[in-house]
Amino acid sequence: MTGTDYDDTNDLDASELNILGTPVEDDPQACLSARISVADVLTLGNAASGFMAIYFLACSVMAARGGDVGVSAERSMAAAVVLMLVGALCDLCDGMVARKLRMSSLGAQLDNLADVITFGVAPAFFVVTWAAVPMNTGQAPAAVLVALSVLIGGVLRLARFATTPGRPGVFQGMPIPMAAMTVVSIVLLDLPFTPAAVLIVAVSGLMVSRIEYPKPQGNLAIVVMAGIGLSMSCLIAWAADAPGSEWMLNMGATTQVTLALLVPAMAMARKGVERIGLRMIR
Repeated sequence: MTGTDYDDTNDLDASELNILGTPVEDDPQACLSARISVADVLTLGNAASGFMAIYFLACSVMAARGGDVGVSAERSMAAAVVLMLVGALCDLCDGMVARKLRMSSLGAQLDNLADVITFGVAPAFFVVTWAAVPMNTGQAPAAVLVALSVLIGGVLRLARFATTPGRPGVFQGMPIPMAAMTVVSIVLLDLPFTPAAVLIVAVSGLMVSRIEYPKPQGNLAIVVMAGIGLSMSCLIAWAADAPGSEWMLNMGATTQVTLALLVPAMAMARKGVERIGLRMIR
């Protein structure tokens, strides 16, 4: 599993916020389709992927409870996670395309709305789905509260990203795509409910924290794309019950959770060292 907050259009200046530099605001009568750029099409792909992920999560619940949906619960869940990863890939690419080909005036708003669906609602529903299968039915009320923390943390994270200028090269708080993939990874690890819930709520808190995460640019963006592809391969192998796929899935999920928590751990360690240094100076 992998993920990070890919769209970096806040770094563009005003003249770059239009398709090929053409100010679409000068023509208020222009039809909506004429105001949509290539980057916006990718953003809409992100939103569509999020909706389809929710659809397959619903199918997995029905399949787990004996409903005939034409696909197993395991394959439906794998399809949902793959679609969230597709959304993450679209989110990565739309920022890159916007910087190359310019973006429309709708771009920033479309991106936030799409992210709410794919990285807010879908992972929150994933948590609820986890608790909705027969063996975990008694944990459903608590799981709903945990899921709400994911959704609210994500919405607040996106609102801050849209309204508060950040430092170049970093995001303040865990990026919402990374948080979504971390939440999904925690669920896929099939931990006992209480430690899993604590970890998920911690991830929600990290989204609204002031801890800085690096933006995926240049070589880091290529590494992120490779990680997404590897995660998709592991999920498809798991759904197909391929030999060793369970081990690969657990290894990928563990790596995602470790990477997501490594940045705040390093930040806290750095603060601890700074405090010790200040005490020694005094």
